[in-house]
Amino acid sequence: MIVSHNRDVLGTPINNDQIKNAVKKVLISPDQGWEGYVMREFELGQGGYTPRHTHPWPHINYILEGTGSLYLDGQDYALEAGSFAFVPSNELHQFTNTGDGRFAFICIVPEEGDK
Repeated sequence: MIVSHNRDVLGTPINNDQIKNAVKKVLISPDQGWEGYVMREFELGQGGYTPRHTHPWPHINYILEGTGSLYLDGQDYALEAGSFAFVPSNELHQFTNTGDGRFAFICIVPEEGDK
């Protein structure tokens, strides 16, 4: 069991040739008792993006703050706070911050998706 706040979770900055201005926070995982799943919060700073990639697991996303886009199945979808998306297994996808401030979203994946 866990009851907490995202400000109390240490984030891991991620920057490389495929990811820009990203911070990942693992909020709930098997370590807190949710067997088989992981809920993360991602924050993309101005101009930030995730890699354009595929993987064999689906994920569920809920936009918390800011404006961005989701490239999915050959299309770009505009996202804002309150938007949500289901990304099926093996679909090419990428999140991008299109706004001037922080773009933050929840991402829930099966446990193997957070290795």
